[in-house]
Amino acid sequence: MIAAACAFAMVAISLSVLLNVYRVIVGPDVTDRILALDTMVINAIGLIVLAGILFATSMYFEAALLFAMVGFVSTVAFCKFLLRGNVIE
Repeated sequence: MIAAACAFAMVAISLSVLLNVYRVIVGPDVTDRILALDTMVINAIGLIVLAGILFATSMYFEAALLFAMVGFVSTVAFCKFLLRGNVIE
């Protein structure tokens, strides 16, 4: 039952990733593209966690935490670059 639920969730999150790719490519503004990239990071974290549940190992959860930290920092840095023109003051 867990395998079927994980398979359904992976299909749903993969569809969400495809819609985010569309928003990154067609996005009318740079801020929409940044939000789509941030949402893709969240979806990737969800896929990593689902893989950890499916394979019953904790290694994937640690990878998801690292990916979440890197995704947050990169989103903040990109937004700061768009606002000020530089990342390091």
